[in-house]
Amino acid sequence: MASAASPTIRARRLRRELRRLRDLRGLTVDDVARSVGWHRAKVIRIEQGHSGIAADGLRKLLDLYDASSEERDALTSLARQARQKGWWSVYGDVLPDDYVGFEAEAESISTFQSLHIPGLLQTEEYARAIIHAGRTTASKDEVDRVIAARQARKILLTRDAPPKLWIILDEAAVRRVVGGAKIMSVQLGRIIEACQLPAVEVQVLPFAAGAHASMGGAFTILDYAEPALDPAIVYVDNDTNTLLLEEEQQVSRYKLVFDHLRAKALDPDQSADFLVRISAELQD
Repeated sequence: MASAASPTIRARRLRRELRRLRDLRGLTVDDVARSVGWHRAKVIRIEQGHSGIAADGLRKLLDLYDASSEERDALTSLARQARQKGWWSVYGDVLPDDYVGFEAEAESISTFQSLHIPGLLQTEEYARAIIHAGRTTASKDEVDRVIAARQARKILLTRDAPPKLWIILDEAAVRRVVGGAKIMSVQLGRIIEACQLPAVEVQVLPFAAGAHASMGGAFTILDYAEPALDPAIVYVDNDTNTLLLEEEQQVSRYKLVFDHLRAKALDPDQSADFLVRISAELQD
């Protein structure tokens, strides 16, 4: 569970390389579909990550693209790794998207949260309160599985080389009393403790800062150790939808937004003091 290797990342590398080889050969999606006897939609699904590729299909594409022996070996290995299961696969019923797979191998995670504490720093009691509020018809077993999945995610913060975690919290996220004063006070204490970790930075964006660059809501930027192989991605999510952004222009825009938020937020030391004050208010 603590391993950083992610089949989700390997699958992304594979589809990016297949697209690169197609472009290098000057072939269109329709050219590929006609040559290998597929519907063009299948080629698109493979290149966009909506469908996996079987070993026989991969061989057909590599033959068509006249791949070198080194490229064949590398891409065949990637495909084999992409078919493996990450630890999160056992929670597929409560972790419906690929986010955890992309998160697992990130070198840095930069997130802005406007309404709640991010999952990696949530206490179990806070998480239960959030889940009960959002899943009013969920059974106890379902809630327990969501909690177990969130607890498992936290392993990446204690591994030998944890990702750099930079969190910006809107004041609303730390002021909203989730689960009652006691649960919220403990939750704020968890964030204050995390501020002491060398790989974690927390900033609070106070109400007094006024309008800011992400009034539209929360997002997370994932950066990787080898950006040439694994370019950064952005996740924009809400309760009903998750959007993965990979285009360089889109990612650059969100990185600029994050820089603006960092500039407007309290610095990490001021933020820790701010959280201490709010926690003390809850205990009065």
